[in-house]
Amino acid sequence: MTVSEFPLPDVGEGLTEAEIVHWKVAPGDAVRVNQVLVEIETAKSLVELPSPFAGTVSELLVEEGATVEVGTPIIRVDSAAGSIELQAPGDEEPTGHVTDRADARHTAPTEPSAPAPVADAAEAPQPAAPAAEEGGGAVLVGYGTKGGHASTRRRRPARPESAQADAAEAAGAAAEGAPAGAEAAGQGARPASVPAASATPVIAKPPIRKLAKDLGVDLATVQATGLVGEITRDDVIRHAQQASVFRNIETPEWGEEREERIPVKGVRKAIAAAMVKSAFTAPHVSVFSDVNATRTMEFVKRLKASPQFAGIRVSPLLVMAKAVIWAVQRNPSVNSTWTDQEIVVHHYVNLGIAAATPRGLIVPNLKDAQDMSLRELAQALEQMTLTARDGKTQPAEMANGTITITNLGSFGMDTGTPILNPGEVGIVALGAIKQKPWVIDGEVRPAFVTTVGASFDHRVVDGDVASRFTADIAAVLEEPALLLD
Repeated sequence: MTVSEFPLPDVGEGLTEAEIVHWKVAPGDAVRVNQVLVEIETAKSLVELPSPFAGTVSELLVEEGATVEVGTPIIRVDSAAGSIELQAPGDEEPTGHVTDRADARHTAPTEPSAPAPVADAAEAPQPAAPAAEEGGGAVLVGYGTKGGHASTRRRRPARPESAQADAAEAAGAAAEGAPAGAEAAGQGARPASVPAASATPVIAKPPIRKLAKDLGVDLATVQATGLVGEITRDDVIRHAQQASVFRNIETPEWGEEREERIPVKGVRKAIAAAMVKSAFTAPHVSVFSDVNATRTMEFVKRLKASPQFAGIRVSPLLVMAKAVIWAVQRNPSVNSTWTDQEIVVHHYVNLGIAAATPRGLIVPNLKDAQDMSLRELAQALEQMTLTARDGKTQPAEMANGTITITNLGSFGMDTGTPILNPGEVGIVALGAIKQKPWVIDGEVRPAFVTTVGASFDHRVVDGDVASRFTADIAAVLEEPALLLD
């Protein structure tokens, strides 16, 4: 037997430290190669680290809650001779890191492959690790052997969803649910209390009434968007989803202590640093435009009824994503990076979607979104939702974004002034889509109205470009047929 120490590896891009959140093993436990040892929290995500050794745990070198630097030994294992030697960080990219845009394009609709630390033995058993060509060591998932090449393995298909999950996550007219923003922030929560039923008659089919009952929604309080004034399934879901955002309907009592002190670390520390850097480095300029999105709502309704989109979540955010991609191609400078020495204009779109998760704000992005069909984009947005909701978004999925969308409508907000994601020069905000009076051909008529807001780095984007870009997005939301051009 030999005593081996496992140093904290760099599981992301330039990771310098991480917090030990929860040990999965204890001294005396027998472990095998690739068995999950510990759950750590980096500045961007929760990650499970697999064992590079087979043997018996002799000592845990770092306590839960401690933050340690990369390279610090965290566990000691009495391992058998010939066990794998851990590859040094940086020798090989972690499994799942997207380096080929074509590969990202073809695999986007499926569940992203996480870096090795998220090996899910319960759901996807891995084949026996092959012996190394020299030394006979096992291959550790996500780290590989020195001098070897990263192995490729088939990605797991997206998981089927229950009807309840579909009801809780599907988006309605006000925002139709951000892929992660609203869902991660208020997933599945119900209002603490339901108002008494109103005597005002409502138009709703029996299945819609049952759904409203299941979700604790009073139909009298729901805004109807049906063509003849009936309440639709999306109306009920939207109402329940917006109510779930306000989880503290019953205000909790204060604790015995006068103050609560929360350590600034992990994701919150990273968010704070990124926002300060963005706000005080890039001179922001913002523009806004009110939009008649009635045809977008009709288009979404047709897509939902289309056999091609059966089983796929469709929302106005899908149209918004396509609109941003289309507008980027017409105004390429908004899809750039400022480096002080030069402006790098990206001729591809890694589309970020700001997501409010229980761990804080994250911005995963869809690699090469410009090459996705409408159906592929819908699938990718749905998968991004599942991954963010489960807390499995990995650093590689948040790296190298080029432009971002934030869905304020998922919280019922009309608009806001978004702050740029560091490294990008443009961010677009989609407000709630609500039925309002709108002047059409000199007459006031009801219409579904939203507000598109956008912020830009004024070092790169001038006012005329910012205005044209935002107007192009508004034009698509007013007439989705432009996407067919």
